Amino acid sequence: MGCFFSKRRKAEKEPKKTEGGEKPPKQYSWDQREKVDPKDYLLSGLKDETVGRLPGKVAGQQFLIQDCENCNIYIFDHSATVTIDDCTNCVIFLGPVKGSVFFRNCRDCRCALACQQFRVRDCRKLEVFLCCATQPIIESSTNIKFGCFQWYYPELAFQFKDAGLSIFNNTWSNIHDFTPVSGELNWSLLPEDAVVQDRVPLPTTEELKAVRISTEANRSIVPVSRGQRQKSSDESCLVVLFAGDYTIANARKLIDEMVNKGFFLVQTKEVSMKAEDAQRVFREKAADFLPLLNKGPVIALEFNGDGAVEGCQLIVNETFNGTKMFVSESKETASADVDSFYNFADIQMGI
Repeated sequence: MGCFFSKRRKAEKEPKKTEGGEKPPKQYSWDQREKVDPKDYLLSGLKDETVGRLPGKVAGQQFLIQDCENCNIYIFDHSATVTIDDCTNCVIFLGPVKGSVFFRNCRDCRCALACQQFRVRDCRKLEVFLCCATQPIIESSTNIKFGCFQWYYPELAFQFKDAGLSIFNNTWSNIHDFTPVSGELNWSLLPEDAVVQDRVPLPTTEELKAVRISTEANRSIVPVSRGQRQKSSDESCLVVLFAGDYTIANARKLIDEMVNKGFFLVQTKEVSMKAEDAQRVFREKAADFLPLLNKGPVIALEFNGDGAVEGCQLIVNETFNGTKMFVSESKETASADVDSFYNFADIQMGI
């Protein structure tokens, strides 16, 4: 037995008929989404221009740049994928890209970008300040030079999160060449003192100048690491920070303190660990850290320089007293610590 109110509700839910007695077409959620115009995510055929997109204007869409010459291009937002075809003598900045960045048939370009995958094919004379979560790949290309991504603007940290990228997973210098030539090297690393702004200058248009940019190393969202450059010392130190409310802030603070004391940041990694992983990496100390693994991924930092182990222990004890971290015990064990952790991390991430 129904009630009067249930009938009234049913009548209210039924769509009203049009004047011709026909019901209007059914409305679906996907019909009400904002329409995407592909032209908003395309830069094509430009010459001698400075153009770009402000934060919030790309919002995770795919982007295409093609047939541009002598242009300065700045995408200050996160994207799904970016393809760059047939560009010559261009400056290109790309905010975090969730998937791949693919350069094809480009030459004489200078770039700064962050992505999950990076690939170059049929290109020559590129300079790239890179943050890449996986191994960068070049193919049929020559004179490609790499440096570590070094950039800041206020929205950038949130864009990394929106793109699903970690600022600590950066294999910028671990290049794979699909088409090596015997006796030649198709890629190299930029000089360590290369100034980002000299190669990727800040935008000059009033619209793009509104983005508050810094290219100072100590403000970079991505920690500036030495990567596979030759180490200055035979002493390294491994530090592993465990997930918590201030893990990223603590990692940044530790990097600043160590760099200010003259040590070098070699590499960083953010990865999840299981109990068996901890047993292999931390050995007899593993039991101390097992309860912390369930809280989330760990962040590992490798520092290098004479006295790195003692210097790191002092800073951790003075600045982070009460925060549990793994720090190499001695110069003699530190090398094995670094190898154990990064071998595990590379297997875990498929690098």
